[in-house]
Amino acid sequence: MTDSARRSRDAGHRITRWLRQARGRITPLMAPAMRAVNEVQVRGRFSTLTRRIVAFNVLALALLAVGILYVNQFQAGLIDQRIQNLRAQGEIIAGALAEAATVELETQIIVPDGPVPQIDLTVAARQAPIDPNRAAAILRRLVLPTDARARLYNTNGVIVVDSQFIDAGRDVIAYELPPPAQEERVTLIDWVNVLITNLLREGDVPRYEELPGSQGLNYKEVRGALRAEPTAMVRENDRGQLIVSVAVPVQRFKAVMGALLLSTEGGDIDALVRAERLAVLRVFVVLLVVTVLLAILLAGTIAAPVRRLADAAERVRRQRHTRVEIPDFRDRRDEIGELSGALREMTRELYARIDATERFAADVAHELKNPLTSLRSAIETLSIARDDTARARLTEIINHDVVRLDRLITDISDASRIDAEMSRAEAVPVDLAEVVATFVRNYTQSRKGTRTADIEVHFTAPDTTEPLMADVIELRFGQVLANLVDNAVSFSQPGDRVEIGMVRRGEEIEITIDDTGPGIPPDNIETIFKRFYTDRPDPNAFGNNSGLGLSISRQIMQAHGGSLHAENRVDEAGDITGARFVIRLPAA
Repeated sequence: MTDSARRSRDAGHRITRWLRQARGRITPLMAPAMRAVNEVQVRGRFSTLTRRIVAFNVLALALLAVGILYVNQFQAGLIDQRIQNLRAQGEIIAGALAEAATVELETQIIVPDGPVPQIDLTVAARQAPIDPNRAAAILRRLVLPTDARARLYNTNGVIVVDSQFIDAGRDVIAYELPPPAQEERVTLIDWVNVLITNLLREGDVPRYEELPGSQGLNYKEVRGALRAEPTAMVRENDRGQLIVSVAVPVQRFKAVMGALLLSTEGGDIDALVRAERLAVLRVFVVLLVVTVLLAILLAGTIAAPVRRLADAAERVRRQRHTRVEIPDFRDRRDEIGELSGALREMTRELYARIDATERFAADVAHELKNPLTSLRSAIETLSIARDDTARARLTEIINHDVVRLDRLITDISDASRIDAEMSRAEAVPVDLAEVVATFVRNYTQSRKGTRTADIEVHFTAPDTTEPLMADVIELRFGQVLANLVDNAVSFSQPGDRVEIGMVRRGEEIEITIDDTGPGIPPDNIETIFKRFYTDRPDPNAFGNNSGLGLSISRQIMQAHGGSLHAENRVDEAGDITGARFVIRLPAA
């Protein structure tokens, strides 16, 4: 064995004893260490997401490497193969020794007829001793070319020949002295190899001891071979290296005349396992570098855009007086792009709602200021009124303004609650034809005795037996019908008729409310849906409407995923014959 091989074989012997004592204690010690690492708040260059991606990728690679490095099966296969080779080699050598290295029996028993007499095999073995010189010659030719060591014991367990002390060219005893003592450097690879070997070695391997030549019976395999039973053993020397030994009986005519013990040199199997692990570690290092770089690149494509989106969202929260633009990553065509698009839409909707809230607050203040101003003027004038007629007129104005304020506050409160209520309530599928028919019956019943009782509200049921189902919040849908029918009735004359129709158009259900009023000025087709907008031809109707009904109705329909718009009805001559409001809802 060369010096470099010997140094590689013996590199880890200084830490073997410590590792043997520490084995079994590392796992319990790792748990609190990992908890401590998790509790530490790392504030480094990389983001938390980057560190997690890198950690998970490295962990997966490390588990793979550990699984590959766990080559006990590979090592066990090597041991089994070495045992089989040694046994086959030993049987060949033992057969040669039995034939050529034993002295012939002094007595030959020949029985022409009759049974063969019983022969004491032990006595026969004593009568056929092993010739050391012949045995040494055979071992020199058959064993020395190999890496195995051969020891030949007689039936008393006393060594006859040891191949370690046979010279290759002549019968001169040669002994290999140990190398001069020198300071050996333990490399990281040697340390890792010894660590893995000690941690993954299964069970307690018996310790190998070099026994004197007269104590061969202390070897278990020698005792088994002397009982004509080939026996193998695996032991560990003081350097933690495995030694495989196989003993086979030396037999002649079924008489055991000795035992041949073949053993490997310490470190042969460990060197093969170490070379295998070294190759795995080299591949692991390369894969580790590639994995870390790819993980950082992957994290950069994820963590950096997410960080930019988070910073933009934080600026939206802090900067109330400026508009923040969310970064646009929609060209990525992945989840980050979808998140960017969703955040942009959400921010746009948020700013739109802020603007709508500001406009709503300004409109509310403006609408409330008018009746309050009128009310204050009437109260101030009431104190200086000189006759009862003036006081009665002022009292009527005050009552009218109070009713107007009450209506405004009620409608404003209702409008402000629409979004919240629509987000909490759950739409359910209902038959719209049945809902509208029920509404018309109740609406007609509630107007009996009023000044609009003679204005008929008629519902023309759809010409189909299939129910027209849609997902709606029935209470709010009824509110839309009430607002639109009230609006149509308010523009109709006594004896007129308000028609409600329903039809299915593809994937939508269309509901129309027609009146016979003056229609809508073309320029106001969309204006009438603005908050607090009113346009009544009757001057006495001023203050009787808040101007929020149509706005609330469109808001409810949009929350249902539908739409509401207005148009004028015209006859064949092109003249306006009334207004029409069209509701469209997606069919269920």
